[in-house]
Amino acid sequence: MFSPQGPSLRELAIQALSSVERGYDLLAPKFDHTPFRTPESILDAVADALRPLGPFGRGMDVCCGTGAGMRVLQPLCQARITGVDFSTGMLAQAHSTHPDAEWIRADVLALPFAGAFDLAVSFGALGHFLPAERPALFAGVYRALRPGGLFAFPIGAPPPITSAWYWALLGFDLTMRVRNAVWRPRFVMYYRTCALDAVHNDLTAAGFIVKTVPLAALGRREDGSPRCRLVLARRTGTP
Repeated sequence: MFSPQGPSLRELAIQALSSVERGYDLLAPKFDHTPFRTPESILDAVADALRPLGPFGRGMDVCCGTGAGMRVLQPLCQARITGVDFSTGMLAQAHSTHPDAEWIRADVLALPFAGAFDLAVSFGALGHFLPAERPALFAGVYRALRPGGLFAFPIGAPPPITSAWYWALLGFDLTMRVRNAVWRPRFVMYYRTCALDAVHNDLTAAGFIVKTVPLAALGRREDGSPRCRLVLARRTGTP
């Protein structure tokens, strides 16, 4: 499915009926051949937006998956870069692609770091956390950053109600809610639970100073607003 190297429909069905961790363990060898991997255009746009704010010291990719975010961290960070994920399979794939980075298996809702990083990034991970879980996630990232450290991640604008994407994402989320209501273990993956205002409020409550910048390279919607913004959440305090 998706490409000759990607997973089959049967493989995707098995993964979708697994837990999040087990599902990604199974998907890991073929993950980079699916649309779920963060596109190069987004990685490049984020790197371009962060470059004037650097250079940075140590960097961390939160929910790193197979390590696509290393493309952003490597040229921006002058010290060690680290990927954190709870899927052993995804980390194994990441290590094979980026053997010089540090890879740590951990629950990102309880990150095992304190004041260790100058830059944290994350790509496509927020949908794996229910809104009630975001405060723990953001609090952990806040603790992991040094004073003045930056947490950055892209967040797309919601599609207009008249677009096919709006109804496709709504249908996906409804399907996942039904699946999680009748099947265990849960597989948490929703596309419509990460509204920018709600994420901004949760980051502010965790102690961050938050602003957003448009990722102009990714284009604009018909109303002129950006298709995607980069959230820049700065840990308070002097570096």
